[in-house]
Amino acid sequence: MEKMLIGLISDTHIPDRARILPTKVIEAFEDVELIIHAGDLTSPKAIEELEEIAPVMAVQGNMDRARGIDLPKAKIIEAEGLRIGAIHGEVYPRADSDQLLYLAKELDVDILVSGHSHQPKIEQKEGILLLNPGSPIVPRLADRTVMLLDINNRQVDVEIVKIGSPVCSALDFDQYKRD
Repeated sequence: MEKMLIGLISDTHIPDRARILPTKVIEAFEDVELIIHAGDLTSPKAIEELEEIAPVMAVQGNMDRARGIDLPKAKIIEAEGLRIGAIHGEVYPRADSDQLLYLAKELDVDILVSGHSHQPKIEQKEGILLLNPGSPIVPRLADRTVMLLDINNRQVDVEIVKIGSPVCSALDFDQYKRD
């Protein structure tokens, strides 16, 4: 097999921000062979729902750690001759690609999937592909998103799948009452 389709997701925050995964996530992942969750599930329920679609590889996010959900901090898989690493990506400033690149080099991976920023990002740096699928539930100044990672004979294609409109509590101007 020289082809593999992987669903990438992060920061689902179930059940504290949503009761269940949006239907559009399930639709987006219907053909995937593996799902990588880059942390902040906040309950094992998210893994259970995703496992109905495909096998799930998940890592621990800061909110998972706070809730005592025991997952590895990093995981690596080989897919079609490429090493793919998953971490939550707790770097400051958030989503700092230099620090994420350093972590990718530490893990010795070709592709690093991380979350934490709640913003989708595709960046290639020093031959390493840095991916962040964003969040399908609580994006920050971005659309609600997941990603599809298509590997075909070591050729990589990444698609950001928009599964809903942007939402950001910081933009809720009704909370600031004016005279």
